[in-house]
Amino acid sequence: MHAPDEEGALTVALATLTGSCVAGTAGSGPPTAGSEVVVAWNDLVLAVAEAEDRFLTLKGLRTATMMHLAMHDAVNAVAPRFEPFLESPAAPRGDGWDTEAEYEWHPMAPGVYAEFSAHSGTPEGFVFGAGWARARPFLVDRADRFRSPPPPPVNGPDYARAFAEVKEVDRFASTSRTDDQTHLAMWWKEFVEKSHNRLARELAVAEGLDLWQAARLFALLDAAVYDGYVAVFADKFRYDHWRPYTAIRWAAHDGNPATDEDPTWDNTHRHTYPFPSYPSAHGTACAAAMTVLAEVFGDDRPVTMTTPEVDAAGPLLEKVPMDPPTRSFPSFSAAAEECALSRVYLGIHFRYDSVAGNRLGRQIGRYALEGYLRPAG
Repeated sequence: MHAPDEEGALTVALATLTGSCVAGTAGSGPPTAGSEVVVAWNDLVLAVAEAEDRFLTLKGLRTATMMHLAMHDAVNAVAPRFEPFLESPAAPRGDGWDTEAEYEWHPMAPGVYAEFSAHSGTPEGFVFGAGWARARPFLVDRADRFRSPPPPPVNGPDYARAFAEVKEVDRFASTSRTDDQTHLAMWWKEFVEKSHNRLARELAVAEGLDLWQAARLFALLDAAVYDGYVAVFADKFRYDHWRPYTAIRWAAHDGNPATDEDPTWDNTHRHTYPFPSYPSAHGTACAAAMTVLAEVFGDDRPVTMTTPEVDAAGPLLEKVPMDPPTRSFPSFSAAAEECALSRVYLGIHFRYDSVAGNRLGRQIGRYALEGYLRPAG
């Protein structure tokens, strides 16, 4: 992956390449170039990103987004079919994607995010993603455009119901969780930037998208996922809500008589990600991506996705194969809902985290589609 000062050169080079691919098609007849060049570059840039940092920073997704926005604008400069992203190539950057933010730990209290370094496998005092909340989105005008409402009060009945579900159904080796729920919990673990771009590549080829349609698809897809991450981490660090792992082990102190503590409780895959819970980042990113895919391909169609393997627990541990490797859905929106709920069955989120994440992602996806890369008038 390239350093920040080289990324502009990368996008210009890719724009030049893409422009040369369509130069011969913009003459007397309609453009006929296919999606192959866009699909190939998407596969390549994400493979490089994964090899470098396993998608544990915004760097790879940000680079892919800029690349695809450049491709989109390049092909539409040759033969305008969709509105461009940039009116001027000299638009400012400095988006703060790699900002380092200080996190202030709070005293242990009901509902407050607490450290669990042994369970997350991270150094003591480490919090992931605080800087993501300060990055500038690509499409949404500000990170809090669709601020999620607060999570339910910890001393109330809605919280108690969500607590009881995770505690019973999503404990390690639970007999209340079905085999299918265990499968979908693990199957959905792959990061959205990998799984949904792979799905988009398959669909772009299968549905015969041309170069213009494919360029728009990947530009909107990756920009929406990027903006989803920025928005959801802004919400996470605003509400600073605790994870089920902490909540269940410390329930005797939460002020809710309907919750019972279990100091030995562990979740489905015996691991929790080291950042606040509410809303679900995975649910947000999935919904943002699936909203874009639904607009391009139609939501009233079945879709099958393939996930060959996933992390056994944390993102730096070994991979385990998925059996079966595929799951099918009646629509993209149904897939997004299952993706969000998978984090509940994994035991790392409450149901209200997933519901809020799904809602936030759909809002960002719709915003992207309504405001950017629309058919040229």
